[in-house]
Amino acid sequence: MAKLSVIDLAGNAAGSIDVDDAVFGAPVKEHLLWEAVRSLRAAKRRGTAKVKGRSEVNLTKDKYIKQKGSGGARHGNKRVNLYPKGGRVHGPVPHLYILHVNKRAMAGALRSALSLRAQAGDLVVVKAFAGDAPKTKLLAQGLGAIKAPRALLVDRGDNEWLRRTSKNLAEANFLDVRGLNVYDILRYPKLVIAEAAVRELEERLKKTVPRRAAAGAA
Repeated sequence: MAKLSVIDLAGNAAGSIDVDDAVFGAPVKEHLLWEAVRSLRAAKRRGTAKVKGRSEVNLTKDKYIKQKGSGGARHGNKRVNLYPKGGRVHGPVPHLYILHVNKRAMAGALRSALSLRAQAGDLVVVKAFAGDAPKTKLLAQGLGAIKAPRALLVDRGDNEWLRRTSKNLAEANFLDVRGLNVYDILRYPKLVIAEAAVRELEERLKKTVPRRAAAGAA
């Protein structure tokens, strides 16, 4: 079992917690990180680009010039791509950019991302995200005290104080622990996570560890 130090938002030590090595001390598999980030970024693409083909442009489809005798090329209509306002050939059409990654690989990538941050000392566990009043200034001062002004803040979704105080932060962002993903972890140099969220995340990811890896960690 690995140990993670716990601090409060003032930067003072608040003890430590034991965490599962299979979740926070797993080998970092870069190919899984690449697959997860590629899939998550592709899913964000809208895929709404669209051009009109020759069957969609508003031009005559009648033969506008006689077949022979004009001295020019023979054409059937002006909807083809050779003419101004003609239809595009092989142009973009709306489609999804989704790249499927199976659940086991995605879970392995998330364990790798958490382990990467923990091994580098960029995983900060705080006792709780709470304060007297929901003021952005208080949270910004706390992040400065723990040396994590640019960070991903993770806690349970019902933490209304953190949700409201982090809304106007320029370089930090709040994310519900249920939606924690590899792309957002790697976007920020620091990962600041509440102790309760660590336990919830650990319980969820322990179920995805392959039996062989779990036996080796034990």
